[in-house]
Amino acid sequence: MSRLHITFSALVCLLGFIVFFLTRNSTPSPLPVTSGVNEPLSLAAFYSKIPYTSSWGSWWHPQRSHGRGSSEIGKGWNILYHLGGNGPWIEKIEGVVKGGIGVPKGCRVEQVHMMSRHAERFPTKNAGSRMLDLLRRIKDANTTLKGDLEFVNGWEYFTDDPDKHLEQLTTTGPFAGTLEAFTTGVKLRTRYNHLLNASRGHKKTRLWASDSNRVIDTARYFSAGFFGLDWEDTADLKVIPETDDLGADTLTPGDTCLQYRDDPDHGHDHGLTMLTKFRSTYLPSISTRLSHQNPQLRFTDAEIYSMQEMCGFETLVRGSSPWCDVFTHKDWLDFEYARDVIHYYRAGPGNPYGPVMGWLWLNATANLMAAGPGVGSMFFSFVHDGDIVPMLAALDLFHDDDLLPVTHVAVDRRWRTSPITPMGGRFIFERLACPSSSSSTSAGGHADIFIRININDGIVSIPGCKDGPGKSCALDRFLEIVKRRGEEVGDFRKKCGLREDAADRITFLHQ
Repeated sequence: MSRLHITFSALVCLLGFIVFFLTRNSTPSPLPVTSGVNEPLSLAAFYSKIPYTSSWGSWWHPQRSHGRGSSEIGKGWNILYHLGGNGPWIEKIEGVVKGGIGVPKGCRVEQVHMMSRHAERFPTKNAGSRMLDLLRRIKDANTTLKGDLEFVNGWEYFTDDPDKHLEQLTTTGPFAGTLEAFTTGVKLRTRYNHLLNASRGHKKTRLWASDSNRVIDTARYFSAGFFGLDWEDTADLKVIPETDDLGADTLTPGDTCLQYRDDPDHGHDHGLTMLTKFRSTYLPSISTRLSHQNPQLRFTDAEIYSMQEMCGFETLVRGSSPWCDVFTHKDWLDFEYARDVIHYYRAGPGNPYGPVMGWLWLNATANLMAAGPGVGSMFFSFVHDGDIVPMLAALDLFHDDDLLPVTHVAVDRRWRTSPITPMGGRFIFERLACPSSSSSTSAGGHADIFIRININDGIVSIPGCKDGPGKSCALDRFLEIVKRRGEEVGDFRKKCGLREDAADRITFLHQ
């Protein structure tokens, strides 16, 4: 019996080693996970630190090149954190409150509000066309590429039907948009199941999506994960048009703010102008390096930028990309900053219209949080990254004292889009009910109300308001901040050049 017991223990240890070997070759955690030296070697203890994920080999794709696509992933460098929104969903791990996303002791979540970007997608038609034009020019050169671009000789674009796939969710690989949206639904059901149970038996739960196929599909896959495959029996998806005639009653204020759209100097196109300026500081040297390896070709800044974009987008389809290995760490830090620049000046803190556009959803949500769970406990909105960025600017959550420069990388900046608005990036407000200092909520006593922010599974404190449990913000103080910001950013209709009879607020966010 003793020998049998020893044999069984040995098998358990061997199994644990095998699982560890396979798991370390799957999608890596952004930071290494270690176990305590006194922790017993058991599967239960092992999984408490490293949940099981399938091995990378199980995600085999027939068109994926050999290797991971970035030989540096998992070795202290994770390229997924430097793709500026062109990569898959990632957990926010820097600038977050210690202790994880667990609810502070004694508190309970009684209301949630989510603004989520659509899940992983193929490139837009504009970006995809630039990529295809580049590949066509390389093919027409009728030459064999060498050096860092040698792989292109046998490489195929990640869709053979651009008209069908461009701008739509990806459906293959470990980073498939369909999978990520469904998984997000399951994650939030696990987290907020008590709110879901409380809503059953009542009228259908409304959720909202802007009128774009990839946004609507994201909401549908999310709903299947959160509510179940029969989600239409318990939920009601409201599609909000992306037209320019809705005034402030919209999820996509960049479409309805006419002055923002038409202002050539400080409107929507301001982001591209500033991006072009910064790209000129780092892309020419890359072009020189690649042209030295292939003298018959000279690549433009725009073509080099498309190569960098293909790293992220191929990864979303096939799980990895050889384009990632064409560039150095510095190249990727520059690309990451380039993506920060375009969003900062297109609709973020560096754009005069950004904060006033983002205040619409922020204000509507603040009013719901002030009203409490009696008006509904779950509010889920699905949009584009260009709609989340203005809301962040309105809240002024990632404040930099100076405007982002375009002559060099601002290393110490707080504005970083990669971990905030990746594909599927989500911003969640939680209304927390916590015991007051003089009573206990569990005994039916008075509860103090706090607001907590969860960005991509990382808790982020509000500057100047983090004295509550788990660095949360007292509701009254939060409402004061939102009101003050509304006064600072100005009136949406006036700033956007709309008529006085245009809608001045969001009215559809209600259960």
